Amino acid sequence: MQLGILAIGRAKKGPLQQLTQDWLSRLPKKGDLIEYESRLPAGPARQQDEGDKLLAAFSQKAPRSAKLIAMDPHGRDISSPALAEMFDEFKQTGVAACYFAIGGADGHSQALLDRADKTLSFGTATWPHMLFRAMLAEQLYRAEMILANHPYHRA
Repeated sequence: MQLGILAIGRAKKGPLQQLTQDWLSRLPKKGDLIEYESRLPAGPARQQDEGDKLLAAFSQKAPRSAKLIAMDPHGRDISSPALAEMFDEFKQTGVAACYFAIGGADGHSQALLDRADKTLSFGTATWPHMLFRAMLAEQLYRAEMILANHPYHRA
């Protein structure tokens, strides 16, 4: 199954961008990072513009059976093993790809949240945007290694 991250904001070259790309490159099918920006001022119009861009990217990039997962602080907290179980379920039901959306500072638009197949969270803490990308990419890799019974994940 192809995995990818759709994110608002462009990463500057540096250790966090490198770390994210490193984890994505380790995935069985190299993962995608697709970045978008909005030039609108902060507020509802920008939030909608960002959501529209992520939804358009998902529609263009993802195959028909793909799943869209919104990463949102109000989503369901998920553990690494539970993420692996979700991937396993998706694979068993013929899902070809799964894309994880990371919104901007104002969060996701309601349209994106309504379209998302699931809304997940990595807890209630607030994380720097670029660090969260790296954390998500590592969790995608960890979930794949759990499914492969690789020793990377030791509980």
